[in-house]
Amino acid sequence: MKPRTLGNTGLEIAPLVLGGNVFGWTVDEAGAFELLDRAAAAGLNTIDTADSYSSWVPGNVGGESETLIGKWLKRSGRRAGTILITKVGSAIGSYPQDLKAKHILAAAEDSLRRLQTDHIDLYFSHWPDPATPIEETLGAHETLLRQGKVRAIGASNYSAAQLQEALTAAAQASLPRYEAVQPEYNLYARGSFEGALRDLCVSEGLGVITYFSLASGFLTGNYRSEADLSKSPRGQMLGKYLDARGMRILRALDAVAEAHAAAAGEVALAWLMAQPGVTAPIASATSVPQLEGLVRATGLSLSGEELQTLTAASA
Repeated sequence: MKPRTLGNTGLEIAPLVLGGNVFGWTVDEAGAFELLDRAAAAGLNTIDTADSYSSWVPGNVGGESETLIGKWLKRSGRRAGTILITKVGSAIGSYPQDLKAKHILAAAEDSLRRLQTDHIDLYFSHWPDPATPIEETLGAHETLLRQGKVRAIGASNYSAAQLQEALTAAAQASLPRYEAVQPEYNLYARGSFEGALRDLCVSEGLGVITYFSLASGFLTGNYRSEADLSKSPRGQMLGKYLDARGMRILRALDAVAEAHAAAAGEVALAWLMAQPGVTAPIASATSVPQLEGLVRATGLSLSGEELQTLTAASA
């Protein structure tokens, strides 16, 4: 599995990032350990999580995913070979959703404790915060970078305008800049990345790690009717994809998948990995067979004609 250079972060990551949002939600500790062991053995060296995962689950408070990953790192001894990505800025515990310096600095210590590590490889501002001066946010990140607690920083869910503002402020105030971006991007949801944001990322040499890369599971092809939505806890999120365009995308995925004896989700990820500006998509798994599909996707090469077929079907 050939690693990819993540912008100017100095990080070399696998072409697919393992999503940790399911840990502490639909995957328990034993399941998480097995998936993480197998992912590492297969060459998936990068894990994405956030301090707020998975606070939406009844009884959870946030930090559950980081805690399970931290336990696995300690048990496995694989910290040196693992790229850890986590995020700050969501509402969790006593912290509101913001990017104030006191929030960032305190939350980073909480994440380090839960992850049982002395540094975070890539620390994302989870959501833009128009109410806090970007110089304050970047200044807090600078402190963490200087202390060696963070290796690189990034911006998640930023528009092109918000990202440009942050890059300009960093240059003018001699502050560290965001070197990676995490946008929603997949065959169905293309508008928030393609265009101005992608152009900016390419021109500035920023790494791009996409989330909802399988549209919450819709692009696996397992959800094709209202009746299918009860198949998983994510089902209620998928109804919006059950339109004519969604069905057209699934038919195109089916055709390409059949030609490669692959699954639709593997093809959807291979399309993403081939898109200009994309370093790696994030995808999560709740079972070993699902994880094996993610690994297969990293080795799936689509022809130019197949890529164009999928792009046209999702237009």
